[in-house]
Amino acid sequence: MIRTSVLNQTHLLLPAKDSSKSTESNLRLKEQECLSLLKRCRSLKEFNQVHVQMLKLGLFWESFCASNLVASCALSDWGSMDYACSIFRQIEEPGSFVFNTMLRGYVKDASFEEAFLLYDEMIERGIEPDNFTYPPLLKACARLPALKEGMQTHGHVFKLGLEVDVFVQNSLISMYGKCGKIELACTVFKQMDQRSVASWSAIIGAHASKGLWSECLMLFGDMSSEGRWRAEESTLVSMLSACTHLGALDLGRCAHGSLLRNISGLNVIVQTSLIDMYVKCGCLEKGLRLFQNMGQKNQFSYTVMISGLAMHGHGREALRVFSEMLEEGIAPDDVVYVGVLSACSHAGLVKEALQCFSRMKFEHGIVPAVHHYGCLVDVMGQAGMLDEAFELVNSMPFAPNDVVWRSLLSACKAHHNLETGEIAAKKLFQLDSLNPSDYVILSNMYARAQRWEDVARIRTEMVKKGLKQTPGCSLVEVKRKVYKFVSQDMSHPQCDGVQEMIHQMEWQLKFEGYSPDISQVLLDVDEEEKRQRLKAHSQKLAIAFALIHTSQGSPIRIARNVRMCNDCHTYTKYISVIYEREITVRDRSRFHHFKNGTCTCGDYW
Repeated sequence: MIRTSVLNQTHLLLPAKDSSKSTESNLRLKEQECLSLLKRCRSLKEFNQVHVQMLKLGLFWESFCASNLVASCALSDWGSMDYACSIFRQIEEPGSFVFNTMLRGYVKDASFEEAFLLYDEMIERGIEPDNFTYPPLLKACARLPALKEGMQTHGHVFKLGLEVDVFVQNSLISMYGKCGKIELACTVFKQMDQRSVASWSAIIGAHASKGLWSECLMLFGDMSSEGRWRAEESTLVSMLSACTHLGALDLGRCAHGSLLRNISGLNVIVQTSLIDMYVKCGCLEKGLRLFQNMGQKNQFSYTVMISGLAMHGHGREALRVFSEMLEEGIAPDDVVYVGVLSACSHAGLVKEALQCFSRMKFEHGIVPAVHHYGCLVDVMGQAGMLDEAFELVNSMPFAPNDVVWRSLLSACKAHHNLETGEIAAKKLFQLDSLNPSDYVILSNMYARAQRWEDVARIRTEMVKKGLKQTPGCSLVEVKRKVYKFVSQDMSHPQCDGVQEMIHQMEWQLKFEGYSPDISQVLLDVDEEEKRQRLKAHSQKLAIAFALIHTSQGSPIRIARNVRMCNDCHTYTKYISVIYEREITVRDRSRFHHFKNGTCTCGDYW
């Protein structure tokens, strides 16, 4: 059904020939007709026609009509702030409603400076702000971000006694969260007498913006326990992000269910967030099904799917999806190519990586940045082509950064090339790298070569620079709760039960032929001490805990913060056979799926 144009109806608004006979009621009727047509405008041209008729009828000088004109022009997707401002300036005595409307329009238009100037004008003209004035101003502070201006605005809110208004409080929480002041956001949230679903959404979003994923899940649990809130879409997306980073698949499934129950028709962004969650929680097949069933895909959707396939070691499948993207006419950008090159790296596809690198430059006109060279160095390094990787680094058209040298250093460690590794580490130290892992990798390489004096020298340098090695930790989800285990840490509340389980596991492992790889303990201690240290690796503690608290045959999913060592890899393969479990481990760079004594990485990682 074709909508009747507003332009075709403006003849209804022309004044009668005998204007002297127009009564007040007729004028009010014309006013209602104008406002009705105003709501139906879908373009600036149609709006202009209604504006003209209001002027002809003398309705513009009615404050209600003028306010509606400003609101339609400033807040509509088709509107124009310049046009809205020209209307606004013709109003002799604009009230707080019109000022608030203009503030919202400027913030919507990302004209933040104009918004603050207008607020200053509002104060100078003696027009008292209300609870609708400050949310757009605080939103502007959040978008910039501008903490100083945000705190000043908070001061104005307090002086006017509006700090108890729930809309203002929600905006304060969001502003402080996006400006990185999570403690101030929490203070506002705790002081609220009444909270809305938007309040919970704001505080959860604030924690998500700081990467406080465990806290996000706790807050969502608190919100759900109250039983009277139906989560907003933005809250559930934050929940998905938390599940993605923590590897909490069961909680992610709950969020997916809530989305399906509460939101009619998931948009591309939410669908892509779901795919990202499933893929990064180890459920690649589910992520692929969602991707294949998407009615509309964008560049971000393809990037997430390609990167996800890369993490799972499915390099050729990632290249196939990339080809599908090109066939759909979606042009790749530099981020997509990072995912493509990473997929080649995880699958050992050196030839394909070089072809993609060339295609990126010459077919798609993307100038390779330092992260693309870093990916290519990683591809070559993982494949043992250290000389070629070193030559590539030296031939780069710009100075290599720490990421490039770190990729080469890691490859040297994996292939026990101390000579080139020393060069890479020296370059990193010259760049004033304060990443403790650089020192730890070189120290471990010296330890493997039994150059203990050099080990002591590197460790001393770390101490002088105040660098501390991040301990290995593993997260495991059990009964919709996420538990954290840290290597060599026996302070867990259920440590006794875990240690007993570790003892039973090692007893079973002896019959399967497992022997601890003590070469992985790069410390100058005796063999017994090395065996004890291997037992306390965080991945083994997490597996033991999961075996105790999950039913027979159920899968185990673990997320690690560092690369898996060879001993943990071998250990987990044996455990998957002995206890007939599928075990999925996500380490710093990829996924490992253990089943029946084998791993999907093919022992290549």
